[in-house]
Amino acid sequence: MADQSIPEARTPGTPQIPQTPEKALNGETALNGGLPESASHKDGISRRRLLGTAGAGGLMLGAAGGAVGYAARPAEATPLTSLGADQVMFHGKHQPGILQPLQARGHVVAFDLTAGAGRKEAAALLRRWSETAQRLMAGEAAKQDDTDVARDAGPAALTITFGFGHSFFARTGLEKQRPVSLDPLPDFSSDQLDKARSNGDLWVQIGANDALVAFHALRAIQKDAGQAAKVRWQMNGFNRSPGATAHPMTARNLMGQMDGTRNPKPTDADFDQRIFVPESSAKDPAWMADGSYAVVRRIRMLLDDWEQLSVKEQEDVIGRHKSDGAPLSGGTETTEMDLEKTDKAGNLVVPLNAHARITRPDQNGGAAMLRRPFSYHDGIDADGVPDAGLLFICWQADPLRGFVTVQRKLDRGDALSKFIRHEASGLFAVPGGATEGEYVGQRLLEG
Repeated sequence: MADQSIPEARTPGTPQIPQTPEKALNGETALNGGLPESASHKDGISRRRLLGTAGAGGLMLGAAGGAVGYAARPAEATPLTSLGADQVMFHGKHQPGILQPLQARGHVVAFDLTAGAGRKEAAALLRRWSETAQRLMAGEAAKQDDTDVARDAGPAALTITFGFGHSFFARTGLEKQRPVSLDPLPDFSSDQLDKARSNGDLWVQIGANDALVAFHALRAIQKDAGQAAKVRWQMNGFNRSPGATAHPMTARNLMGQMDGTRNPKPTDADFDQRIFVPESSAKDPAWMADGSYAVVRRIRMLLDDWEQLSVKEQEDVIGRHKSDGAPLSGGTETTEMDLEKTDKAGNLVVPLNAHARITRPDQNGGAAMLRRPFSYHDGIDADGVPDAGLLFICWQADPLRGFVTVQRKLDRGDALSKFIRHEASGLFAVPGGATEGEYVGQRLLEG
């Protein structure tokens, strides 16, 4: 997330002017989570940015006996804040939306190819999608039939990511190119999966730091599908807005717990081998080089039950203090957890079934995955229970060694299991990033 300083006190109704507009335009922002700043900025100003920086005219509001409102002010160019100006490049070694910090708004959507659509139609679709993604991520309008929803905004760190589901390969006659790692996930005891909201031929992840920018991208992607594909399912998510905290912090989920404390970092010596498929993989097809596998799970949180617990009981379930994310064994959020530490009565300080204990890589043969989730809230049901939880998205070079290994361990005795329910699931092969002049998936579809 971007870390923006707390604005100085100002008179209500006075427009806020960034203290250092030249830095805002150059995108000099601090990002959260220990991930590198992948956003870069093009020279010059796009059409959308130009529209977004134009000064607005004054507004006069009539009232009985006189006029009240804001005084008219001359039109002047006011730069976008860094939040709107942040841009992530579409082209690169890896697809966008994996290494970037958590975004404030997200959409995930799966498509199925329509009857009669095959490899040729899929290639044309991925070409359209890639062109649209490149334009929107640069803060430009869609090439055709732009809805103008994001006309006044900058790119707002928009990312659009594409993946292929297990069924895609049979639909396109590319079964021999289907990765072994894309075999269906096993069943887990906590699963209550809705098949209509699981899997799919194609998967798209959209993230941005502005809700309108994210929705605009979702609508453009849906329209681009045309007659080639139809929506199978779609879900919406959110995270804390950049700058909402005084300094960068690990995000919290809807249970109020910090979520992502032990995420692997690009600075880790083995980060790439855990998260991305190597170029010379003996297991994966060549078209997956520099790609990753995304596991997507809609995990409903049983918040009414969770909130009946005391803070101490919640902390025992997780294995960390709720206030600051520090392990129950002591220290700060980043302190290594002492799994052997006991209290005066001889009981383990971190319970054996604590979620944080069970998910530790050293308790799972080194299994690790890069978690990049969104929270969701889809209303309140007839019984007054919130339909809310986590759109869990994790990235790994091998889902069998990553997600499956950890989930099997959780299945056998995680204290958190009684407070969550897995309601939808998907596994997708996400190829490496497209080079200049290439569309995502081209090495598969034209190889």
